[in-house]
Amino acid sequence: MATTPKKRIPELPYIIGFVLSLLFTFGAYILVSQHVKGHHAYLSHEFLIGAILTFAMLQLIVQLVFFLHIGREDKPRWNAWVLAFAVLVVTILVVGSIWIMKNLDYSHGTHQDSIDTTIIEDEGFTAPTEHDSEEYSH
Repeated sequence: MATTPKKRIPELPYIIGFVLSLLFTFGAYILVSQHVKGHHAYLSHEFLIGAILTFAMLQLIVQLVFFLHIGREDKPRWNAWVLAFAVLVVTILVVGSIWIMKNLDYSHGTHQDSIDTTIIEDEGFTAPTEHDSEEYSH
């Protein structure tokens, strides 16, 4: 009696990845929609941010494993090295941009509440008085 080999479905990893991606996406959507519908009383903001970040990281792992096949390739693992380098470059760009913007704001010394005052002083204007408004009303 001969046994027949089991048929392997080549699309199965893609289907599993797709279903997991949908679950993580809808999970995040449901949490946010319940938070908004409950007038921000359903969940705390800190928990909601943590949950969304967790769903995002899980979504990233699913995308990398099931669709980009990171971790399943033969040696040498070029895909993993290219991905690691891309993450490094993006991290440097984002952190560097935030650092530059923060230093520019600090160096200029203009904070949101003093911008109008700084502009008025730099341009040599004076604040309008009641006497000035009476002259223009006639």
